[in-house]
Amino acid sequence: MKNLTTKNHQKVVLVGDGAVGSAFAYSMVNQGLAEEFVIVDVVKERTEGDALDLEDAQVFTAPKKIYSGDYSDCSDADVVVITAGAPQKPGETRLDLVNKNLKILSSIVKPVVDSGFDGIFVVAANPVDILTYATWKFSGFPKEKVIGSGTSLDTSRLRVALANKLNVDPRSVEAYIMGEHGDSEFAAYDEATIGSKPLKTIAKEHGLTDDDLAKIEDDTRNKAYEIINRKGATFYGVATCLMRITKAILRDENAVLPVGAALNGEYGLDDIFIGTPAIINASGLAGVVEVPLSDKEMDAMTKSAETLKKVTKDGLAAL
Repeated sequence: MKNLTTKNHQKVVLVGDGAVGSAFAYSMVNQGLAEEFVIVDVVKERTEGDALDLEDAQVFTAPKKIYSGDYSDCSDADVVVITAGAPQKPGETRLDLVNKNLKILSSIVKPVVDSGFDGIFVVAANPVDILTYATWKFSGFPKEKVIGSGTSLDTSRLRVALANKLNVDPRSVEAYIMGEHGDSEFAAYDEATIGSKPLKTIAKEHGLTDDDLAKIEDDTRNKAYEIINRKGATFYGVATCLMRITKAILRDENAVLPVGAALNGEYGLDDIFIGTPAIINASGLAGVVEVPLSDKEMDAMTKSAETLKKVTKDGLAAL
């Protein structure tokens, strides 16, 4: 049972204790976020082992109740983070992965909702924009209470790459990757700044051409494959993004973060979850920050949305 003696008691449930999920759990422990942390997975033994391992860290971080649980534990949770899903295998199409993970997702969302859960869903399983949309559909929740990790990881990768080239702190780079978390994503360079100065102006001063910026964008898009080829999976980066989104919810921050957000007419789009800066607080998605995209970027956003809508429609129809 939730400890009701303290008003500020916060509870997070993680569903999916693979590489991303366990890295997220570790990140939450290190940041001292949430007093109660539950791990749910079909491999019960692993969740028990992770809970035992993670609780050893609290002496040097912050006290936390960490345990292996099940869907009934979601009833009084503030946030449920879903990382469960099958990885893409060689020779598998994107749609194959969609169909497989939509089935897994439907088996997760229903029991979470049936538990009485009334918090915020944060979704990271791939293809994340499609699975975030499906979580909204399966749950029947308001759009504001379902958030995808979206282009948070891609944006982080872009900022790190630009910071390395321009010799500044990546946290000082105000640049976003937008659109699908995947092949049709794009860097919104025309609006990007560092210290309010246009990024493109600073880039020129450092001898970077438009081609150089295009290569940074392409490298950002393909960085996941670079990591997967070397170590089999990416998890520290996206786990930290999930921690940051969860932190903004738990602390009611009104933080502007790049996420997979539900659109209601922004960029001329609706009935879709797609990567854009958005305001995140205790109510979930408090609002979308609509970037004033250039014509070329708006075209990229529209095409990215078309790709997502088609795969989503085909995937849900196949269920």
